[in-house]
Parts: sequence; structure tokens; C-alpha cells
Amino acid sequence: MAVAKSSVLVLDAAEPEELAEFYARFLGGSSRVGSHPDYIEIVESAGVRIAVRRDHGAAPPSWPRPDTSQQAHLHFVVPEDDMDQAEREAINLGARPLETRDNGGPFDIRRYADPAGHPFVLAALEGHGTT
Repeated sequence: MAVAKSSVLVLDAAEPEELAEFYARFLGGSSRVGSHPDYIEIVESAGVRIAVRRDHGAAPPSWPRPDTSQQAHLHFVVPEDDMDQAEREAINLGARPLETRDNGGPFDIRRYADPAGHPFVLAALEGHGTT
């Protein structure tokens, strides 16, 4: 019999409160202090769970520079027709573009860094527009 397990992606940041607020607002969820004051969980209605842990020495990945390339990134699937709105939302909340190019269509992928420098992408969900 398997032991019950769950998983949560934990991001390190020097200022976890600010990063937790960014993801809570971006995902339309809420944040709460976990079992330790330096550990904040973000939960949204569909069950996505992310946590942010204080690390005073945290340094963001340097992607796309190869010297300390990204180890992982967050991948948010967005309905194709909502990509521009999701992009505006992310940038208004403090994300910065990592790669700019002419995006669009069913294979639209847009790369950003969150306020602490962690890379993430918005990826179009083909055929799942809002109109």
C-alpha cells in the first residue's frame, strides 16, 4: 500500500511575502503562512499549490545565460484567446519579460521572470479560447 503523498513547488526568495503576493494575485488564489513564518503557501481554487521559502542568500537563475542556467520553470497554461490579458496581468503585478518576439497562435509561449527572478512561461492552450 502506498503512503499518501502530495507535492508543492517551493521557490526560494529573499522576500517571500512579496513573491507570495505576486503569485496569489496572478493565480487568483490566497496565501497563508505555513508551519514556519518564513514559509508561505499559495493555493488557488483549482488546487494549484506553490510555496515560497525565505532564503537570505537567494539569487535568481540567470536564464538564458548558460553560466547558471535555469533548473526549472513554472508553466502556466492559458486559453489561447486570453494570452494578451494574462500577459498584461503578469506585467502589471511585477513580472518582466525575458524574451520578446512576435507571439500568437496556438503555439504561443511567452517567457517572464517573477519579481524575485524565477522564470515562468504563459503557454497558449490550443483550441480553448474564451470566445
